Amino acid sequence: MYFSKKLKKFKNIKHCFFSRKNGFSKGYYKSLNCGLGSNDRKEDILKNLKFVSKKIGCNSEFLITLNQKHTNNVVDFKHIKSVKNKLTGDAMVTKISNLGIGILTADCAPVLLYDPINKIIGCIHSGWKGALRGIIKNTINKFREMDADVDNLIAVVGPCIKTENYEVKSDFYKKFINHHDGNKKFFIINSSGKYFFDLRGFVNKEIHNSNVKNIENIEIDTFSDQENFYSYRRSSAKGEKDYGRCISVILMT
Repeated sequence: MYFSKKLKKFKNIKHCFFSRKNGFSKGYYKSLNCGLGSNDRKEDILKNLKFVSKKIGCNSEFLITLNQKHTNNVVDFKHIKSVKNKLTGDAMVTKISNLGIGILTADCAPVLLYDPINKIIGCIHSGWKGALRGIIKNTINKFREMDADVDNLIAVVGPCIKTENYEVKSDFYKKFINHHDGNKKFFIINSSGKYFFDLRGFVNKEIHNSNVKNIENIEIDTFSDQENFYSYRRSSAKGEKDYGRCISVILMT
């Protein structure tokens, strides 16, 4: 369990970037796999989600996650009757109290957000596709639509894959350069001509470009820390048939 120093200062905020520990799943998924999209036993995943609900302080039916598709779609819950689980999207924003909103990741960057003046929370699932498509910009714009002042906004980027472990192909590099030539700085090209992508750096740039200055990073590499985190890339490299997902949650009381 990992926490933001900035968010811990607020007594009305509960949050956590959960590790893979303290759950019920077995095998590839050991142990706190919260991904219903995985091939893990559903009963074990539901037990894991109940554990998370208890830790974060909400009823299990009010721990909400998305059907994540690397989109730029932001789900906005305006009132409790609008709340539904597993809607398609990659970010959530709400003013509703006692509602746990969560993001699932296994190398992608989870981002938790809070406006302490206007009492708005949000969370973002940001892999490279979503970030390039504008999921971060769209989420922060949704805060603005809800009368947030981004000068108040706190953004916390959780554990994700580190540059040295994120090797990509030349066509991946070209996608980013074609989008903006300045994106070159988020790539390392080694002496063998291999490309490595700085996901965390790109996510931070997207947050900063939306005029959010209060940013915190939890600098942990999901690929190398097998004990604490699931990793899509690590599982693929090992020839494993599937992988678990960690959950990151924020709740406002």
